Amino acid sequence: MDINKSLEGKTLTLALTGRLDTSTAPQLEAELRDSLPGVNSLILDFQSLEYLSSAGLRVILAAQKTMNRQGSMLIRNVNETIMEVFEVTGFSDILTIE
Repeated sequence: MDINKSLEGKTLTLALTGRLDTSTAPQLEAELRDSLPGVNSLILDFQSLEYLSSAGLRVILAAQKTMNRQGSMLIRNVNETIMEVFEVTGFSDILTIE
């Protein structure tokens, strides 16, 4: 998985490419841990994300909990496959997805 990071003011955008799974979730977790302090808006761009596992969902949920305390989180450009994962797991009810 590749992470393209963009910080504009207090808005952090992370564009993910590839697979967010057991082997790549720690990479995203480390990026979020290092980058979220001082951020009040997090945008996750999933346009090029091909696969999302339960390990990836755990990292996304942790990011949502952090951003609930310090601002907002938005997930955009979700394909049908990833959206189905969000719907089946109930994540579509707790995440802001556009």
